[in-house]
Amino acid sequence: MAAAIREYDWESTSLGPIEGWSAALRTAVGIMLSSRFPKCITWGRDLVTIYNDAFKPILGEKPEALGRPFADVWREAWDTIGPIAERAYAGEATFIEDFPLVVHRHGYPEQAWFTFCYSPIRDGAGKVAGMMDTVIETTGKVIVERNSRLINAELAHRMKNTLAMVSAIATQTLQSAASKEEAKATLVKRLSALGNAHSVLTGASWVGAPIRAVIEGALSPFESVSGGRISIEGPPLELSATQSLSLSLAIHELATNAVKYGALCRDTGHVTLSWQAGEPGSDDEFRLVWTEHGGPSIEKPKRRGFGSLLIEQVLAADFRGQVRLAFDPEGLRCELSTTMTSLNPEADHGSPPTCRPSPTA
Repeated sequence: MAAAIREYDWESTSLGPIEGWSAALRTAVGIMLSSRFPKCITWGRDLVTIYNDAFKPILGEKPEALGRPFADVWREAWDTIGPIAERAYAGEATFIEDFPLVVHRHGYPEQAWFTFCYSPIRDGAGKVAGMMDTVIETTGKVIVERNSRLINAELAHRMKNTLAMVSAIATQTLQSAASKEEAKATLVKRLSALGNAHSVLTGASWVGAPIRAVIEGALSPFESVSGGRISIEGPPLELSATQSLSLSLAIHELATNAVKYGALCRDTGHVTLSWQAGEPGSDDEFRLVWTEHGGPSIEKPKRRGFGSLLIEQVLAADFRGQVRLAFDPEGLRCELSTTMTSLNPEADHGSPPTCRPSPTA
């Protein structure tokens, strides 16, 4: 960053050429560059940004921030951090631990936490001329601490809900099976899908799980059959434990149906599974779509089996949203829509077990 600062065209900013920088600014930049702690200086009323090498991971994949207004660099969070910067320019230093911010660093909004201090920098006359941002990201620590607080209560809650889910799966499977052999085979597969979802949750301390890990775990038994004909695309986000289990089972049912009757029963067929997300914790829409192409022409089934009940009732309830199954002639299409506020890994804590399809449904 020292080399980048020397080579930058500062005449294009309100700071002017380096040769004309004040002693206060030169000193502050020298201190910042000598530190291995993430630091960023903003200077002047334009809050022109200068930062050190340790600060680069904080920026992620944002457009180059050097020489740009700090308010422009962190536009998505400026309504929150802007007033804190104003206090620094008014002469008041601020230190905040584990401060939550939604930031855009990798092409999508993500929830992150930071511990930082905004300190005023004064010029030779004692007037505030800039600000030093000393910061460290604490996202990993906050998530670990959150999980530690919830895990004991969550395990007890999950165990009760899992037993209810196993009971419902067994009841529905035995009722709809044409023979004992079919019932056994179907039940084993469904419980295996549930076990895969639990494995993902175990790795995530049971509080929640990454959506991609949940989906890939549910589809893993179909890898040899699908032959790479299932494409998955969507941004990273966390699901609650309940949502992870119901989504895993729903994906298993969709994939099973695709192998038997849908796109995956033909070599020409393929499946697209994608999702779109908005700002974490907002009313923005979350939408997940399973779309089949290239399979045999299909019609809406005359009876609703366990899979349809699971997808239309349980999945919708666990995500506090809506599910639409469209039996288009060119292939099945399943859409799940809800709001980002419903995708909260902590949402399960203290909540009653989700209602499952009744044995007589």
